[in-house]
Parts: sequence; C-alpha cells; structure tokens
Amino acid sequence: MMAGKYTHLDDQKVSGSVPAVPDQGEVAIKFSDSNLHTFPPSQTQGKISGGSRPPRDADDTFSKTTFGSEDAQPSGWFRSFTPDAYKPYFDVDTSDVLERIKESLFPFRGSFTEKTADNPDLYGPFWICTTLIFVAASISTFVTYIAHKLKNQDWAYDINLVTWSAGVFYGYVLIVPLGLYVILKYFSAPSGLAQLFCLYGYSLFVFIPALCLSVVPLEIFRWVIAGIAGFMSATFVALNLRAHIVSAGERWFLIVAAIFLLQVALSIVLKLYLFTVTV
Repeated sequence: MMAGKYTHLDDQKVSGSVPAVPDQGEVAIKFSDSNLHTFPPSQTQGKISGGSRPPRDADDTFSKTTFGSEDAQPSGWFRSFTPDAYKPYFDVDTSDVLERIKESLFPFRGSFTEKTADNPDLYGPFWICTTLIFVAASISTFVTYIAHKLKNQDWAYDINLVTWSAGVFYGYVLIVPLGLYVILKYFSAPSGLAQLFCLYGYSLFVFIPALCLSVVPLEIFRWVIAGIAGFMSATFVALNLRAHIVSAGERWFLIVAAIFLLQVALSIVLKLYLFTVTV
C-alpha cells in the first residue's frame, strides 16, 4: 500500500497467507423442493403420518385400553370400574332410541323387553330423565315468572325445584329397578339389571309431553293428563314384566300389581309437586 492506495497481489505467494481460490464464475445452488408451504405437509416421516391425521404414538400404548400390560385385562368386580364395561349399553343410534320411545307410547303391546333383550341401553333412560328434569324446572319457572309479572310482583328463581326433580327422577330410575332386581331374584325369576334400568327409563318418557301440557290453567285438565300419563307408564312396565314374573309362581300377580301401583304413585307425586302450577 503506497500513497494511500492499496496494492493488488495477484498470484503471489506470501509467507503465512492462504492461497487464493480461483474464480469459477457464478455458482447456482439448488435446493430440494419443500412442502412446508402447505399445512399439514403431504409427505412426512416419523410419528406424524401423512395427510391431516393427528400425531400418533409410535408404539400405540397411549391409545390402547390396557391394565398394566397389553394382555392383562381387569376381571371380576374390577371390570365394573372401567369404561369398557359400559360401552355395550350405549351402543345405540338415533333410530334405536326413537323406536324404543315409540314402543313406550303403546303400552299394551308388551313387546319392549323382547325387542331389547339382546341390547338393553342406558343412553335413552339417562337422557329421558335429564330431559324430564329440565322440562319440569323450566316449565314451572316460566309459569311462575308470568304469574308474578302479571301481578307486578318481584320474582325469584327457586333452585330447589331442579334439585328436587333430579332426586325424584334419577332416584326412582336407580332405586326401583335395584329393588325389583333383588325381589325377582328372591322369587327365582331373576331379570337382567340393565334391562330393568332400560325398561323403567323409557317408561318415564310419557311424562315429558304431560309436563308440557300442564301449563294449561285448568286443574281438572292437569289431573286427567297426570292420570293418563301414569296409567300408560304403569301399564307399560307391568305388561312387559308380567310374562317374566309369571314364572315366579302364584305370587306373580301381587308383584305385578305392586309394580303397577308404584308407577301410579309416581304420577300422583309428580302431579302434586310438578303439575301444580298456577298463573
């Protein structure tokens, strides 16, 4: 470097320097095609398989329902605490539930237990009871709200109506079939517990339209509606169990009569506490 200018060293070998790389012109670097501009990538490797499917464990141990190991499965009473034990009772579709609801509205057929013997479900009874609780609470709340507004009075929601309805419907569907199951087993005419739950659950469906009709402000009309609903529900349960209880011997008539009267008593309780709404 002289006079403020840089000197140009071409092909000079300087001690301690690195040889210059010859100029080969412009080099085009090609990158492999990538599919990162699409989401999800169409071709991927590893735990995420191709397409838009979610990640999956390579060994599938997370998705398997095992108990300790792949071959070990709970047995006996331990199986009652696993979801697999209750899957068969929810293996129904909409057409099955609607068909069984329709069957409960024609109580004199007495063929419900035969049609559901191979596949009794708990899905329908659960939602029927839940719907009854909602309908009973909402209708009574709506009617009392209108009554207070017409009289220009303050209105307060009564949460006890929901808890009372839940206790009545859920308790009835659970306790009565359990008691009947023990009684039938004692008289050597055992019946499936799941089938009893299914029968009593669908027997309550008739009270849903009956509750909806209870908004009519006529007391005699409400008694008629409650009586018809109770008679239909009691007949549905009694006739479907009669053929099975006949094998219990001479006392079969008393058992059937008790089942019928207990269902009628339920309709009276519902009339006194749920069907009694005034405007």
